[in-house]
Amino acid sequence: MPDDLAPLLAELRRTAVERDKRGGHAAEEKALLQAAGLLRLSIPKVDGGDERPWPEIFTLVRRVAAVDSALAHLLAFHHLQVATLRIYGNEAQQRCWLGRTITAGGWWGNAMNPLDAGLTASDHPDGYLLDGTKGFCSGARGSRFLTLTAQHPAGGAFIIGVIDTDRPGIVINDDWDPIGQRQTDSGSVSFHQVLLRRQDVLRPHAATLSPFHTLRNSFGQLILANLYLGIAIGARDEARDFARQRARPWIAANVQQATEDPYTLHRFGEIHVQIAAADALAERAAKAIQASFERGPELTERERAETAAAIAEAKVIAHRAGLFASQELFEVVGARGTHASLGYDRFWRNVRTHTLHDPIDYKLAMLGRWSLNGEYPPPNMYT
Repeated sequence: MPDDLAPLLAELRRTAVERDKRGGHAAEEKALLQAAGLLRLSIPKVDGGDERPWPEIFTLVRRVAAVDSALAHLLAFHHLQVATLRIYGNEAQQRCWLGRTITAGGWWGNAMNPLDAGLTASDHPDGYLLDGTKGFCSGARGSRFLTLTAQHPAGGAFIIGVIDTDRPGIVINDDWDPIGQRQTDSGSVSFHQVLLRRQDVLRPHAATLSPFHTLRNSFGQLILANLYLGIAIGARDEARDFARQRARPWIAANVQQATEDPYTLHRFGEIHVQIAAADALAERAAKAIQASFERGPELTERERAETAAAIAEAKVIAHRAGLFASQELFEVVGARGTHASLGYDRFWRNVRTHTLHDPIDYKLAMLGRWSLNGEYPPPNMYT
């Protein structure tokens, strides 16, 4: 990992408010992340990458998310697709696609939304023929490569594949218009009679999944937890800077500085505790997923379940910390902090957009079954 990311993070923070208002594709900022070597971190050394431990990569995601959660989202999802190749791909597929990621210097995007059955894969002598559209395809715009899932007509099972984004018949639709996470390139992707070659199929429709295969889903969940946590940290940092430099104490507080106001101190204490708890759980979950990843195909159902539970715990607390910190930010900065040029609302909008990815109630119910009845978290796309 680069030794000093402070200049890069400062540049992302400098332009974050304006870019959040503008939305669209952050090509220049993505180029900065790429130039800093951040796309290489999860790629094995044998393929020319840096092969850094996953806890280190998740820490980086938090740091970027604190200043720009949309760019952190893109960076994290790039590494999620690399993880997909490392989990599902055979040796030849990994050498091909991960090697090309280094030599071509490309970003990974995805068309893997598990709730969207709009993309179908019909049998073809050379693989599968893809037709339809996938929504919520983070990182697709501006990507060099895509991972994808498509439904097969035989029983509705899905296939997983990898493909070059610029293949004829693939159209990246510019239809991403949310209230937050505006620069995550998460529009839809359409496929018209696109051949997915047999050698690029990571999971055929009839394949049986092992516990290690489903660890890919856990990676996705832990990415979200770290994005939420990074947003909480960013909201806290902005509130702290404003309180120290610009805030005024309330007239009834009988103190000279806003940083001496007892209610402000109370709020910062609450924010601190929630972030500290989320950070501790995120670190524990990152160590768990690293250990599970190292187990590879030998990973057991029990080990996978323990990892999924640890990630769910981290995600619930990070969810709450992100929403709380982004709301309490305004209680600290007061009316003067609502000036649109400050862009403080972006923290709440970003975390609220992202925390709707999958309902927290079902995450808590899953943890309740694990804690009360000893039921393993189901190895689906959301655990």
